[in-house]
Amino acid sequence: MRRRGDSPFRHRDFALFWVALLVQGFALTMATVAIGWQVYSVRENPLDLGLVGLAEFVPLLLLALPAGQLADRLPRRRIVLAMFLLDIGVLAALLGITAQGATRVWPFFALAFVTGIGSALGAPAGRALTPSLVPQEILVSALAQRSIAFQLSAVVGPAVGGVLFAVRPELVYGVGIALSLVALGCVLAMRSGRTPASDGALGMDDVLAGVRLIRRTRILLGAISLDLFAVLLGGAVALLPVFAKDILEVGPTGLGLLRTAPAVGAFAAALLIARFPIRRHAGPKLYLVVAAFGACMVVFGLSRELWLSLAALALAGAFDMVSVVLRSTILPLVTPDALRGRVTAVEMVFISASNELGAFESGVAAALLGAVPAVVLGGVATIAIAGIWWKLFPALAKVDRLDELRPVPI
Repeated sequence: MRRRGDSPFRHRDFALFWVALLVQGFALTMATVAIGWQVYSVRENPLDLGLVGLAEFVPLLLLALPAGQLADRLPRRRIVLAMFLLDIGVLAALLGITAQGATRVWPFFALAFVTGIGSALGAPAGRALTPSLVPQEILVSALAQRSIAFQLSAVVGPAVGGVLFAVRPELVYGVGIALSLVALGCVLAMRSGRTPASDGALGMDDVLAGVRLIRRTRILLGAISLDLFAVLLGGAVALLPVFAKDILEVGPTGLGLLRTAPAVGAFAAALLIARFPIRRHAGPKLYLVVAAFGACMVVFGLSRELWLSLAALALAGAFDMVSVVLRSTILPLVTPDALRGRVTAVEMVFISASNELGAFESGVAAALLGAVPAVVLGGVATIAIAGIWWKLFPALAKVDRLDELRPVPI
C-alpha cells in the first residue's frame, strides 16, 4: 500500500519539471500537426514528410555523444533552459513562415534541422535530470508520471492543433510560443540541476564512456536496440497526413484525431502504470508489448474506417507506453549517475533513429510501395524483431523485479 508521502509530486522540483514537460509537449505536438499538414499540402509527396524526420535526426547523430558529456559536466537545468529557448525561436519562425503563405518546403526542412540541434543538446540533460528529482524507491512512479505529462500533452495537443489550424494556421504557433514561455518559467524556478553531476575535462575517452557501458551491459543494449528496430520499422506516425487526406479522407481535423489516438492509449497505460507499477516479469513483458505494437500497426495499415484506425493507434500507443516506461526505468537503475547523461545520449540516438529516421524510412517506403503496404510490412517486421531479440538478448528476457536492479560498476 503506497503512502501519501510516496507521491513524486510532493517533491517541488519534480512538480515544476512535470508542468514544464506538459506545457512544452502541448506546444510541440500542436505544431507537429500543423507542420505535417503544411508540408504534405505543398507537393503532396510523402517523401517530404520523411525528409522532415531526416532533418531532425541528422543533428542528433552528430551531436548526441558530446551532448551526453555536457549533460554530465554542465548543470542540466541550464541545458534544458537553452533547449526551451531554441524551441521558442523555431515556433516564432514557423509563425512567420505561415503568415507568408508556407508555399515552399525547404524552410520546414531547415527548421526541422534546428529543432534536431535543440533536441540533441537538451534531451540527454532533460532525461538524466528526472531521476535526481525523487528518491530511487519511487522512481518507477516518477517516470510513469513523466510519461503521463508527455502523453497528456499528446492527447490534447494534436486535437487542439487541428482545430486551431482549421480556424487560422497562425494560431497554432502563437499559442505554442505562449506555452513554451510558461515551461521556461517553470524550469527557471527549479532549484535542482544547478550543479554538474561529475567533474573533469572533456575528452574523447569520456565522451565514449556511455557507449562502452551499453556495449558491455547486455540488458541496456537489448532494451535500447529493441526500441530502435521496432519503431524504425513499425512506426506510421509520419504517414498519418497521407492516411488522413488520401485514404480515410478526414481532413486536418481528422489528422488531429489520428495524431491524438496513440497518445490516448499511451495516457491510459501511463495512468495504470503510475497507480499499479510493473513489479514482476519486466523483461518478458517488454518483448510482448513490442510484438503487440507491431500487430496494431498491421491493423491500422489495413483499416479503411476511421473508428478502427483510431482504435488500432490507441492500442499501439498503450503498448508503446508500457515499453517506454520499462526501458526508461531500466536505464537509470542500471546506470551510475555520473554516466547517466552519456548513456542517455546514446539512448537518444537510438530513439531518434527510430522516430525521425523511422519517419524518413516510412516516407521512402510509402513512395516506393504505397502507404498501406509500407505500414503493414513494417508491423509484420516489428513482430519478427520482438521474437529475434528474445533469442539474442536472453539476459533482458530474464529481468524480473525492477527494484532489484542496481547500477553496474563503472
